[in-house]
Amino acid sequence: MTDPNTAKASRTHGNIIPALHYDDAKAAIEFLCRAFGFEKHAIYQNEDGIVEHAELVLGNGMIMLGQARDSTYGKLTRRPNDIGGVTQSIYIIVPDADLHYARAVAASTEIVMPLEEQDYGGKVYSARDPEGHIWSFGTYDPFG
Repeated sequence: MTDPNTAKASRTHGNIIPALHYDDAKAAIEFLCRAFGFEKHAIYQNEDGIVEHAELVLGNGMIMLGQARDSTYGKLTRRPNDIGGVTQSIYIIVPDADLHYARAVAASTEIVMPLEEQDYGGKVYSARDPEGHIWSFGTYDPFG
């Protein structure tokens, strides 16, 4: 029997989903869709229109995000702009790094590492979103 705690990710979607908090989740959603090509999968807002939970997809991957708030979990997290940097970043495999890079640049995204060939294979670039999260996109596929 396969141990569900060590099973490989499905070929249709992964089993690790990054979750991020933003001061302005609505603006973050619009930026991520425009600059990086994410698509809205689900958005849940409270009666005041605050995004409590959102799911965005790109290829067969997903991220979750929501408005930063004073909840039990929210008190455990800090946003990059709060601490002056990041403690993690997200890497996403894309089929065409040149095209993806051009889209991000056209959306006036802050590029922190330009697109370049890597010694370990593939092309990769890194960008900072408006609230300080670092995103890397490239063709290097550690599974391939």
